[in-house]
Amino acid sequence: MKLRNKTVAILATDGFEKSELFEPFNALKDAGATVHIISIKEGDITSWDDKNWGKTIAVDALAKNVSASDYNALVLPGGVINPDLLRVNEDALKFVKGFFKAGKPVAAICHAPWLLISAGVIENRTVTSYKSIKDDVINAGAHWKDEEVVVDSGLVTSRNPKDLPAFINKVIEEIAEGKHEKQVVSA
Repeated sequence: MKLRNKTVAILATDGFEKSELFEPFNALKDAGATVHIISIKEGDITSWDDKNWGKTIAVDALAKNVSASDYNALVLPGGVINPDLLRVNEDALKFVKGFFKAGKPVAAICHAPWLLISAGVIENRTVTSYKSIKDDVINAGAHWKDEEVVVDSGLVTSRNPKDLPAFINKVIEEIAEGKHEKQVVSA
C-alpha cells in the first residue's frame, strides 16, 4: 500500500468529467490513501458523462471548511463545467493556493488548469491541458507541452481521459514522494 497514511483531496463540483474523478479516486484508495471529495456545495455532486449528467458522489467537506494542511495532495478533475464553476469561487482558489504554498503535490487534468490560472500558480510552470485551453495556459505564463503527462516539481498535468493511466501513475508517484520545495510559491 504505497500511499498508506496519506490523505488526498479531490476538489470538484457539478459537471466534473466522470472518469477524471472516479478513476483517480479508486486508484488512490487502492494504493492505500484516504480520499476526500471537497466541493463548494454540500450533498452530492454530479458528473458529466458523454453529453449527459452522470454518476454522483457524496461531498465529504466544503472548501471553505478545510485547508491544504489537512491533506498530503490535491487532485483536480476536469470537464468543462466543473473547473469553470470552481475558478470563480474564492474558497476553492484559496484551497488550491494552499497546496502550492506548502509545496504539496497537485494534479490537474483536462480543463482543470483553468483553476491553476485563476489561482495564480501556473506562471513559469511546464504543463499540459486539454488542447482548447492551450492559449489560456500560455497567456497565463506557463510553458505548454502536448504530452500525455507532464510533471513539474510536484505538479502533474494531463490532457484528457485517454491519458488517465499515465496521469494516475504519476499522481501516485508524486504523492508517495511528498513535498516539493521547488513548487512553493508565494501565491
